[in-house]
Order: sequence, then structure tokens, then C-alpha cells
Amino acid sequence: QVQLVESGGGLVQAGVSLILSCAASGRTFSTYAMGWFRQAPGKEREFVAAINRSGGSTYYADSVKGRFTISRDNAKNTVSLQMNSLKAEDTAVYYCAAAGNYCVGSPCYTNSYEYDYWGQGTSLTVSS
Repeated sequence: QVQLVESGGGLVQAGVSLILSCAASGRTFSTYAMGWFRQAPGKEREFVAAINRSGGSTYYADSVKGRFTISRDNAKNTVSLQMNSLKAEDTAVYYCAAAGNYCVGSPCYTNSYEYDYWGQGTSLTVSS
């Protein structure tokens, strides 16, 4: 089992950068693909970014492509989301998730049903 704890959210102004982090428990972190999802008030949870086990492949939602970067450190059991040029529409609760399945093809890990474990979320508010 994997436990995930997100951190780094808060209240920021539009245009700034912020890093969200997710710390994972357990010794099997490197066997999971990792993803970030978000849920804005009154909206469904949506895919943001994902990274495969080695960190060699990454996937992004069109809405964040070019602004957000996902990365992982398997030695430290962490996955991060670097967010640049934040916009008011990035306001949401951000969730870290771990996927144990292997994906064939591309894109991968863009659907919530592919994930086995979820964190509690960290809230981000971007003021315009």
C-alpha cells in the first residue's frame, strides 16, 4: 500500500510560479507511475500531469502544457509539479495519485480509474 501526502498549495497571485510536492510512503514508490489531478469548485476532477516509473515519459493536459512540469525522485519517494505562469483557472484542489498498472501506448495515466492510491489533496487559489 502507498500513502501519499501533498504539500505546497496556498494563495498566490496570477503569473507567479509554485511547486507542489507529494511524498509517498513505502519502499515500492518506483514501481508506480504517478500523476497529478485537480478539482475546481463545482467541477469534476481532471487530469493535470503524469510521469512513468523511470521518469522518462511525461504526459500533460493541454491546459497546462508548457506551463507545468512533473518530475520525480525515486530515491526520495517524491513527485513534484512545477507550475509556472499560474492563472486564476488553475485554482483547484490538487491531488497526487499512484498507478500500479502498466500502460501500453500513449497517452498514459490520464484517467483517474488508472490510479490505485490518492492523497488528500492540497488547495491552490490563484487570484487574478
